[in-house]
Amino acid sequence: MIRILFTLLMAEVGVVIVLLFKTPLRKLAVMGLDRLKRGRGPVMLKTVAGTILIMLSSSIYGMARIKNRSTEIGGLNPTEQVLMSFHILEASLMGYSLLLALIIDRLHHYIRELRGLRKSMEAVMKQNRALEEAKSGGSDEINTRDKEIAKLNEQIQQLKTENEKKLKELKAAEANTTALRKQSEGFLIEYDRLLEDNQNLRNQLHSIDLTLSHSDSKKHS
Repeated sequence: MIRILFTLLMAEVGVVIVLLFKTPLRKLAVMGLDRLKRGRGPVMLKTVAGTILIMLSSSIYGMARIKNRSTEIGGLNPTEQVLMSFHILEASLMGYSLLLALIIDRLHHYIRELRGLRKSMEAVMKQNRALEEAKSGGSDEINTRDKEIAKLNEQIQQLKTENEKKLKELKAAEANTTALRKQSEGFLIEYDRLLEDNQNLRNQLHSIDLTLSHSDSKKHS
């Protein structure tokens, strides 16, 4: 289960990185997300997210039980320490996976909005040029067209303001992604440390079992 969650986390980080930079891969990623959000895709994604949430709740409940038991007996035995480390690792992976899924969804939404804004701006600019080229005739027509141009310029300014706002949100999402990437690197280090602690605990348990077996054999002899 840990390997599956870790693979899912790395895949989500890869998708976030692809969405942040304007490359041919981003176009493919956006097309894939568009198809994923059609038909039964949203239902399937909600089902997967709900399953992960249930598993996350189960891990948190397991940690709470181990902590309550340790409080009653005055400490954790080696087996409970291993179980606690496993639950912490599993819960952290699931939490980060859900967070990255939310970031991917927001990035996809903002990219689509930015594309729509750019198309609108291009259409407005074409209309503006057409009006300027078609300027002729009496003063009334010129005044009317000037008003239309002023209105279109206001719309362009509003679109630019919205575009800048979306760019700021994308930069904020990029900063969050960078922070998550650093946390993931730290998480990998912690994962290796936990594996080493787990191996040490197993070795200790093995040595204890050998000692108990040796003492039992002495008693029987």
